Amino acid sequence: MDPSLAVWLVVAMSFAAANLPFLSERVFGLVPLKAGRAADGTVRTKSLLLRLLELTVLYFVVGALARLLESSIGGVFAQGWEFYAITGCLFLVLAFPGFIWRYLRKQRR
Repeated sequence: MDPSLAVWLVVAMSFAAANLPFLSERVFGLVPLKAGRAADGTVRTKSLLLRLLELTVLYFVVGALARLLESSIGGVFAQGWEFYAITGCLFLVLAFPGFIWRYLRKQRR
């Protein structure tokens, strides 16, 4: 596989995975939550804590897939804590559109 294609594939996977927790009410886009209503009559949705946990797990899944792609191209480079701090922050930046969609857009009723 061409290295530049692998880079763009990782970027696309990261963008999709970072926004998935905010765009779907299912866990990892697959597992539906138990439906129900809260005491005040509102429909239950995923909590922010669950979304952040899901975002963390997806960060590591994308990282594992990126490492697999890197090993298929050639040697795998050793990474320090700085690499993980920067990629974690970039993953959060990629999740910003989904966060805006879920929490900051005006709800029409």
